[in-house]
Amino acid sequence: MGASLGGGGRRSGRNRQQMMSQINVTPMVDVMLVLLIVFMVAAPLLTVGVPVDLPTTQADTLPQNDKPVIVSVDGQGQIFIGDKQVSPTNLVAELQAAAKGGPETRIYVRGDQAINYGKVMETMGLIKAAGFTKVALIALPPAK
Repeated sequence: MGASLGGGGRRSGRNRQQMMSQINVTPMVDVMLVLLIVFMVAAPLLTVGVPVDLPTTQADTLPQNDKPVIVSVDGQGQIFIGDKQVSPTNLVAELQAAAKGGPETRIYVRGDQAINYGKVMETMGLIKAAGFTKVALIALPPAK
């Protein structure tokens, strides 16, 4: 009393769908693009090579549209523009040569926390006397 509906219980192997063995590279490309952007943003921040022990602050970071000139005062009171050491008498001439935007160039002063505050202010005074109007101090954000 059995009746067979349709093709029975057997199926041929040709009708089954084959599994695709392809690698989906879209997530990998997404991760690589994110890493590329992170390194492009982080690379300019790693260009200053003078070791300075910066103090910490609660202030927010400033937005910047142009590339600033970094002036550093290390623990011994030596002045650097980028990685190049300059004397206080040549600071103005070297800054004017390094500042591509003229007196509107943003200048960041990094002062070691072990150095006398007066030495950092003296350096900022020389920069201001040279006619540069956008001079700011750099400090580390607080540790979280």
